[in-house]
Amino acid sequence: MELTTPERTEPGSEVARLYREESPRLWRAIFAYTGNREVTDDAVAEAFAQVIRRGIAVRTPRAWVWRAGFRIAAGELKRRTEIGEMPPDLGIREIEDDRLLPALGRLTPRQRAVIVLRYYAGYRPVEIASILDTAPSTVRVHLLRARRRLAQLLEDNDAT
Repeated sequence: MELTTPERTEPGSEVARLYREESPRLWRAIFAYTGNREVTDDAVAEAFAQVIRRGIAVRTPRAWVWRAGFRIAAGELKRRTEIGEMPPDLGIREIEDDRLLPALGRLTPRQRAVIVLRYYAGYRPVEIASILDTAPSTVRVHLLRARRRLAQLLEDNDAT
């Protein structure tokens, strides 16, 4: 999806369509990453506000809002940690498997991000690397470690 100039289409119509199509999935993905509704709401809203402000300067709005949303959320989580706020409660059930969200909460933030972007949002490792501003090889390492840790956590949960 590419934004066009206002002369060719109604202003904001591409962003409105993008919002309708992507915001529910983006919200759920960022929520799975942060576990915090407030941070998630703010990150998604700010990502779309920024794409509106930038207009046609954004060549790939879909990828841009995903990247911006995750970066905004990560920045807010870091800020909250630095000022001593409690970590997010990942016990809220927003994903079908009741065991998955708490297990995701026990991963590192980077592992959680790559798992959500890969298996929920469907991005390839190279795309995840671009979103998270890291190397594709680093994404693959985090995916491997996160899958192993999730398997262990879910297996431990089954044993109890």
